[in-house]
Order: sequence, then C-alpha cells, then structure tokens
Amino acid sequence: MKKEEKNQLKYAQQHLANERTYLAWVRTVIAIVGIGFLNTSLHFTIGVQRNSTIDMISLSLGVFAVVLGFIIIVLATVAYFNKKKQIMNDETFNPSNTSVTLVSSLMIVILIFILFYFLYLES
Repeated sequence: MKKEEKNQLKYAQQHLANERTYLAWVRTVIAIVGIGFLNTSLHFTIGVQRNSTIDMISLSLGVFAVVLGFIIIVLATVAYFNKKKQIMNDETFNPSNTSVTLVSSLMIVILIFILFYFLYLES
C-alpha cells in the first residue's frame, strides 16, 4: 500500500509541475503580446515624430508580438499534452529543445525590431 501511495504522489507532482510550466508559458505570452501592444499603442498615441519607416517598424513589432504569442501558446499546449501523455505512460523525460530554440530565435527577432525602432527614432 505504501509503494502505491508513493507512486501516486510522484505522478501528482509531475502533473502539477507540468501544469505550472504551461501556466508559465501563458504568462510569457501575455507579457510578449502586452509589450507589442504597448509599443504600438504608445507610438501612435503619444509619438511626437511621424515617419513612415518608424510607423511600419512599430506596426510590424505589434503584429509580430501577437503572432509570436500565438505560436508560443500553440507550442506550449502541444508540449503540455505530450508531457501529460509521457507521464501517464511512464515514459522517459524528453526535453523540448526544438520549442525552446524556436521561441528564443523569435524573441531575438522581436529584440531586433525594438533595436531598429529606437535607432530610427533617434535619427
């Protein structure tokens, strides 16, 4: 009986950790989309300087942030259900290197958009 209880506890901890990871991805999506929305909103409401290049960069940043948020939430949901299936089938742990690499690469693209935005804003 004690071994079965320990087994149940192990699975419960793994499922809870999986849910926490999913919720962390959701918080990340909210932050990324919020940054894109905030940048675009502030640019067009209190932007002093009007330049078509800066306007296009700001719009691109906002749209890309929303698209990135969508991609991340889809990847996080797929990863959540894959991990859940692995836990239920008592499979070995497989890290999600591809998802992390993809999201990191896309975050670099957002940072490049922000860099171009500030470079063009200064000139």
